[in-house]
Amino acid sequence: VQIKPSGQKDSSVVTRSNLKNLYWTLTQQLAHHTINGCNLRPGDLLGTGTISGPEPDSLGCLLELTWNGQKALSLNGTTRKFLEDGDEVIFTGCCKGDGYNVGFGTCTGKVVPPRD
Repeated sequence: VQIKPSGQKDSSVVTRSNLKNLYWTLTQQLAHHTINGCNLRPGDLLGTGTISGPEPDSLGCLLELTWNGQKALSLNGTTRKFLEDGDEVIFTGCCKGDGYNVGFGTCTGKVVPPRD
């Protein structure tokens, strides 16, 4: 996960995590989802929620990374405790195995100010 602060040219990597840090495996999550008859179709997306690892650089969300806003993150000459208007959050991911690499691609979201 990267954050690109408003007005900055470059983004900063703020965390890296791994599916191995999930409490429930993807197989268990799939079983839980479908056991009562909820069908899945090709192309459905499953969200795991926050994936936090044991190391400080593998915490899964900004609230954890900043200790509930008590500790600022350093991002290319600026700091953040919380996201601000104009900031961008960039997610990338992939699954790797023996002889394959399946990419999630890039998902970018920009924080916009509220409407008047």
